[in-house]
Amino acid sequence: MHPETPAPSDQDLRAIISDHLHLEGPLLPILHALQEACGSIPQEATPLIADALNISKAEVHGVISFYHDFREVPAGRHVVKICRAEACQAVGGNALAEAARARLGVEWHGTTANGAVTLEPVYCLGLCACGPAAMVDGKVHGRVDEARMANLLAEAGA
Repeated sequence: MHPETPAPSDQDLRAIISDHLHLEGPLLPILHALQEACGSIPQEATPLIADALNISKAEVHGVISFYHDFREVPAGRHVVKICRAEACQAVGGNALAEAARARLGVEWHGTTANGAVTLEPVYCLGLCACGPAAMVDGKVHGRVDEARMANLLAEAGA
């Protein structure tokens, strides 16, 4: 779902939730399904999930806010994640992150004004020996310097 797409109805949200109630531990599958369908976890879904699972709205919100991959607003067309772990920081990750934020004109979790790129921190991509590392739309890149990041961002439309 893109920002111009109308918000899902309560009936749509309830259908997604009910499709997963048969699972053991259905909360995470429900949240993933909602995000897949809507591009984020709609705020209106929280009380519906809480009611369906007989848990509090605070518990649902706690899970959404704990896991960094869940969004409360839709991401841009491309998602760029930059590793913020110590191994990548030791080989220039901080400078890379600052350059990317400056080039895009956004803070962490922000999306460019044209909706092309969302920038997110991630705390290990498993490429510690090839840092600094970044991920663009699920593809991991190692030894990313400012020039390579500029190329990746240009390819993403930023």
